[in-house]
Amino acid sequence: MSIKAVVFDAYGTLYDIQSVAAVTEQEFPGYGDIITQIWRIKQLEYTWLRSLMRRYEDFAVVTRESLAYTLRCLGLKYDADAFERIMDKYLHLDLYPDALASLTAMKPNKLAILSNGSPGMLNALVKNSGLESVLDATISVDAKRIFKPSPDAYTLIESTLDIPPSDVLFISSNPWDACGAKAFGLNVAWIERVTPEAMALACIESEAVAPLTMFKAIRTQMDELGLEPDYRIRALSELPGLIALRS
Repeated sequence: MSIKAVVFDAYGTLYDIQSVAAVTEQEFPGYGDIITQIWRIKQLEYTWLRSLMRRYEDFAVVTRESLAYTLRCLGLKYDADAFERIMDKYLHLDLYPDALASLTAMKPNKLAILSNGSPGMLNALVKNSGLESVLDATISVDAKRIFKPSPDAYTLIESTLDIPPSDVLFISSNPWDACGAKAFGLNVAWIERVTPEAMALACIESEAVAPLTMFKAIRTQMDELGLEPDYRIRALSELPGLIALRS
């Protein structure tokens, strides 16, 4: 089967979630890195916990709750304005430098995002980053009220684009998401931005494991779930060539 649609995860795949560190460091000097890492870990954990408990709240709520947890557990005092300035960065995350050119090169395939993000967060992010003109759809799991990697979330691709899973290539840099998409039956390309070799080097460069190194060890390496992506790539810029081979 040829690929007729390319569907992207948003956070960490098209958008650099580490870019929030610029704001967290500005608000809490010396704590920017650790805030960023704990916040993301708890944000993901809360999506899975809420899905398992069947107590869904959208991603905007989850993101606020996980930030509040992070600041509290680090003993950091803050006011409402500081909190909102940090939250606002999620509407203005940095787009990976190769994202726009890579997506443009994959037309006329249908291009879409499937994300845990709430509709409001995603629509603002897409508009602010200039991807509005190249995407055919921005799909939020909010329509199913359950987060990825639930199979229910991935059904939204076919119901929105009218293209079966066998003709879809799903792209994510998040290993848990790549595994979830593969288990559902999608063709999957995983963006391996951090290699095991780079991880090993980072761990021996210092006696103390830096927060970012710990985060990469927990969240950027392929999970042991008995599932493998169809393709491993290192950057979005490799996708146009991959799509050309499957068209």
